[in-house]
Amino acid sequence: MAEKSPTENGDGKQLLLQKIYIKDLSFESPRAPDCFSENLNPETQLNIRSNARQVGPDNHEVTLTLNVEAKADDKTLFICELQQAGVFLIKGYGEQEQRMLVGSFCPSTLYPFAREVIADMVSRGGFPQLLLQPINFDALYAQALQQGQSTSSATVN
Repeated sequence: MAEKSPTENGDGKQLLLQKIYIKDLSFESPRAPDCFSENLNPETQLNIRSNARQVGPDNHEVTLTLNVEAKADDKTLFICELQQAGVFLIKGYGEQEQRMLVGSFCPSTLYPFAREVIADMVSRGGFPQLLLQPINFDALYAQALQQGQSTSSATVN
C-alpha cells in the first residue's frame, strides 16, 4: 500500500516546496570600522514584504523581501537587504485557498531561512548576532485582506 505525501490528501490537493534560494543579498556598513570602537545602543527596524508570480503550470515563485536597518543617533550602522525566494507547487486548490497559501503559508515557510541569512550576515559584518522575532504571517495576510476590502469599498463609494 502506497503512503500519501503529507502535503497530498485524498482530494488531489498538493503543496510542495520545489526550491529555496537567495535572489538578492546585500550588506552595507557605512560607518565601519569607526562604529566598532563606539559604545552605541542601536535601534533596529525591519521592513518585510512578499510577492508572488506564476512560473509554470501550478508553480509559483514567492519572494520574501527583508530590509533591516540599524541606526544609532540617526547614523546608519548597517543595512541588510535580502530577497529569499522559493518555488512552490500548488495544485488542486481553489482560487481563495491558493491566494491564502501564497500570501501566508509560503512566506511563513521562507522566513526561517531568511532569519538565518540575516543573522549570519550581521554577524559577519562585525555586529552582535541579530535575532529576528517570529512573525505571524496568517495575521499579516488577514490584515492585508481587511485593508484591501476597506480600500476597495472606499473606492466604490
